[in-house]
Formats: sequence, structure tokens, C-alpha cells
Amino acid sequence: MDALRSALAGVDAYILVLNTYGINVWCAAGKGTFGTDELVVRMEETSLAEVVSHRSLILPQLGACGVSATEVRHRTGFQVEFGPVRAADLKAYLVHHIATPEMRRVRFDLLDRLVLVPVEVVHVALPMLISAVVLYLAHGLLAAMGIVVAFLCGVALFPILLPWLPTIDFSSKGYVLGGAASLAFALAEWCGHVQEPWWQRGGWGLAYLLALSSLTAYLALNFTGSTPFTSRTGVRQEIDTYIPFMAALFGLGLILAIVLTVVRILGS
Repeated sequence: MDALRSALAGVDAYILVLNTYGINVWCAAGKGTFGTDELVVRMEETSLAEVVSHRSLILPQLGACGVSATEVRHRTGFQVEFGPVRAADLKAYLVHHIATPEMRRVRFDLLDRLVLVPVEVVHVALPMLISAVVLYLAHGLLAAMGIVVAFLCGVALFPILLPWLPTIDFSSKGYVLGGAASLAFALAEWCGHVQEPWWQRGGWGLAYLLALSSLTAYLALNFTGSTPFTSRTGVRQEIDTYIPFMAALFGLGLILAIVLTVVRILGS
């Protein structure tokens, strides 16, 4: 909202605000919080037809998948036009109400991806901290570090490396990244407890691979709705395909870790 006001500094205009619950326009349009019904309801609540003399709404281009311009016109009498992708282009757009190809172009370069990192880290900070404390008390520093790295790989390293990770689906990309990170901890577990039987060390390594890589893959999957790489149907299809798989592998890793923890306690 602040970015939009800054982009429109000096422009005589009203801003109609829709509550997307902190979700960006693109994702909100897919989830329904930036959609036809929400728009019409907000227009009625604010008595917009009485506030302005014209009957024209300019909506962000990335909200187009959630808003039916025909239905809005039928229900409110307002004409909908979709402006540029970025708020920074609004002033230029308002001159002739024509969006150039560059204004329509959706970019998701490194800088755009880096902007997501602090937001995502804040969202997972509390569960990451709780998980790290629990694992530290149950299994020591290595396990605590492993869960922190798995979280950070999913919300920080993944968006940075996104274009260069192999495979197509975000979930499998996440498994590649999470698998590489968790393998390092699996090897550290193997080398750090040479006094334990090989099957016990191997079991811990497998638990790391199953649980930590699945956590990273799940966090990576969350980026499907915030990039220009996937469609709304593609997001739904990937969720339906991978979530049961992730849950199963994560559950197996967790059960294995619990069993091995009991074995270690009984053996000490």
C-alpha cells in the first residue's frame, strides 16, 4: 500500500483497498481474496459510486485472473481496465491509459526473488526456532543445525537458486536442494558417532534425508503461487501430486528418528 501511494505521489486519485490478508495481488487473485466478489463488496461498503463521478476502475494486471471485468460491470456499472504489472509504471500509464509491452511484462529476476526472502524468513522464524530447540534437547546441536538449514534452504536459498535448480516442478527442485543439504548432515552424523553400530548411524542419516529434504521441498512448493513460472491449475496439480508424498517421507523420517532416539537412550 505504501509503495502504491509513493508511486502515485502528486496524482489526484482515490485508492480502493482490498484486504488480501498480507498476500500479494497475484497470489490473492488465485486464492480469491483479490477477486470479483471481494471487489464488489468493498465498492458497496465504501459507497464508491457516490464518491466518484466517473465509472472506471484501474486494477493491477496481476489481479486479472481473479476478477471478471464483465461481472463487475454488470453488478456495479463500473468499467474495469487492467493497468501495468508494477505500481512504478502507473503514472506513465495514466497519461494515455495504454500499457506498453514492457509494462505488461512480468519479471522475476534475482532482485525480485531476493525481496521475498526476508518476508518468508519472518514467517517461519517461530516454528524454526521451536523445532531447533526441541531437536537440540532430543538429539544435540547437529540435529538443531540440520532443521535450521532445512528451513533456510526452503525460504532463502531456494528463491535465489530457483532458475538454476534442475527439474521442472518446484517440489522436486526443493528435494534436490534439500537433499544436498541434508546429505551433508547425514554424513556428519555417520562420521561423528563412530562408536555406534553402522545400522544406527545409517538410520540417522536416512532420517535426516527423509525429513529435512521433505521440509525444504514443502517450503519450496509455497513459491509456486508467487512466480510467473506456473499457472493456477499447475499449482493445484503440483500440490495434489506432491503433498501426500512429502507427508509420507517426512513422517517416515520422523518415526525413524524417534525410534533411534529411544534406542540411543536405552543403550546409554
